[in-house]
Amino acid sequence: MSDIMMLTGKVKFTITLDPGVWIFDDRKIDLDTYFSQPKPEVIETDQEEEEIKKWSAFWDREIQEGAVFPPTLKTERRFLKEKIITGSFGMPFAPFLRNAEPHEDASELVIVTENGEVALPLETAYDLIFAFSKNGKPLRDDGPVHIYFGDGSNREAPITNVRQLIVR
Repeated sequence: MSDIMMLTGKVKFTITLDPGVWIFDDRKIDLDTYFSQPKPEVIETDQEEEEIKKWSAFWDREIQEGAVFPPTLKTERRFLKEKIITGSFGMPFAPFLRNAEPHEDASELVIVTENGEVALPLETAYDLIFAFSKNGKPLRDDGPVHIYFGDGSNREAPITNVRQLIVR
């Protein structure tokens, strides 16, 4: 079984997806909490400007006074390492689909599995989550990914044994 999948079809760019390297990607999400917590809201422009000013003041102080590291830094690093070793993670599919640049006449995403094909409207494909790790282990038996709908409605029965993704 190959862990690499292709995103092809009515796209400007064919994309190669390798879930084996996603553990190092900052866009990964924790599946243990993702579906149970409320989604973050989009920050309004005024709030965004306030955040930028706050961080700018923080960095100005860091440059002038120097950085101060809390004594808990080693504990935090150990906790993050442990979380990666034991956690379940997924990757939002939207950035990959946007980078492939589907053609204007594309209307669906076909997920090719060992057991057949699953067709989804292209609009809903942007909300998909690709699980690539469960309890710190890659999804070897029925992977390389499990596909969840963005709302988590198929958490008990995700799409498994994915081999290819085709935009039609």
